[in-house]
Amino acid sequence: MPENSENSLLSSVDKIFDDSSSLCLLGDGMKERIKACNLTLTIRFGVRLRGKVFSFTGWRSVHSEHQHPAKGGIRYAPNVDQEEVEGLAALMTYKCALMGIPFSGSKGALQINRNEWEPHELERITRRFTQELAKRNLIGPSQNVPAPDMGTSEVEMAWIADEYQRLNRLDINASACVTGKPLSHGGIEGRIEATGRGTQYAIQEFFRSWPDREKIGLDGDLRGKRVIIQGLGNVGYHAAKFLSQEDGCIIQGVIEHDGGVFRAEGLNIEKLRQHMNTHGGVCGFLDAESFEDGSKMLEMPCDILIPAARENVITSKNAANIQARLVVEAANGPISYSGDQILREKGVTVMPDIYVNSGGVTVSYFEWIKNLGHMRLGLLDHQRQETQNRRIAEMLESMTGVKIPKDQWDAFVRGSDEIDLVRSGLDEMMRQAFQRMVEVYQTREGVEDLRTAAYVLAIESVANSYKASGI
Repeated sequence: MPENSENSLLSSVDKIFDDSSSLCLLGDGMKERIKACNLTLTIRFGVRLRGKVFSFTGWRSVHSEHQHPAKGGIRYAPNVDQEEVEGLAALMTYKCALMGIPFSGSKGALQINRNEWEPHELERITRRFTQELAKRNLIGPSQNVPAPDMGTSEVEMAWIADEYQRLNRLDINASACVTGKPLSHGGIEGRIEATGRGTQYAIQEFFRSWPDREKIGLDGDLRGKRVIIQGLGNVGYHAAKFLSQEDGCIIQGVIEHDGGVFRAEGLNIEKLRQHMNTHGGVCGFLDAESFEDGSKMLEMPCDILIPAARENVITSKNAANIQARLVVEAANGPISYSGDQILREKGVTVMPDIYVNSGGVTVSYFEWIKNLGHMRLGLLDHQRQETQNRRIAEMLESMTGVKIPKDQWDAFVRGSDEIDLVRSGLDEMMRQAFQRMVEVYQTREGVEDLRTAAYVLAIESVANSYKASGI
């Protein structure tokens, strides 16, 4: 194995797979069939911009086809490569299998520094990339469904959806070709917050259900727990916002590309986000101590550490110095294989990425269903539920002789909107997946941590799907 193999996401995922699959009951050849990436296509194309032709390189990888369609985001980054895409595609396979989502794993990327291009140029590049994917059947509502990832957002997804629909005018389900779209283009309420919201639900369920929680000194509930977050992008921002505002956590530290800021009494996340948007980084934020080397903040004492930005921020070089009691992988692959081994030996509990950050693909699944159904979620039941709740409230007032305050009346009577259903469905799926992980942890010999439990569940789910299809 090359010296830099620790920094390879694919290498770490494959090593975790090897360890976990040895605990699964798999037939001859099934282990290799699940582990191998089915297809990776390198796409090189040109776009005429600024009076000349620029060449771009992209990838679309399909790790598994045990379910259809394949599902996975498209990443825009200057240093992305094929191996990274294949590692992310494998994670998506295991993520969907763990959560019980009927997708197989895929991933895409475009090697581009988006800061070098104007928005109208990025649109032309994205539309050309979509054309290249479409002509190779690597995008479509029943074949392969992209979504936002690092460096992309609902804006790029709208361009992709529009281009695909332009190429497939007779496909009534064309809007389901991609998820993470704006609401005006068939998106769903709660998709932008989904991964951060799912991270919150994962931590909540850990505090409700993890049997060994008190052994690591995390007794009680979430209120007052000290949190450090690496990355204040979409995922980190929403996780920090919900944990602080709704669960009473104290977000003491935030790490970003320019360094980090720390305040023992807790940071105001909304003001910090505004500062970051204005100044391009977190350093210099008032009422907080700034650190030029933000990576050192990963090693500060805290109850919960949430790496929520990029791969390999905790490796064999710094894992021994981690003082958090619980590490929550909101990013994909933030802990290398070697780093994970060291944390386990130290007694640090790790909540694995294929569980924690599955909120994005879960709500993407809801959006895909919405697009195929051509109807807003909850539309048919909203008024019936509201009428029923009103009758119950009127009955309570009649029986008790006490008038219900208006704010309580409005909150009780209101029927469920799409955002309520999305959050409820996400919470339920996060709870169910965690319960399955706990059961495997408690009953399966050789399973000593949450990551192994998650992979065992995912691998056996994929194997069962292959067996059912005759493989």
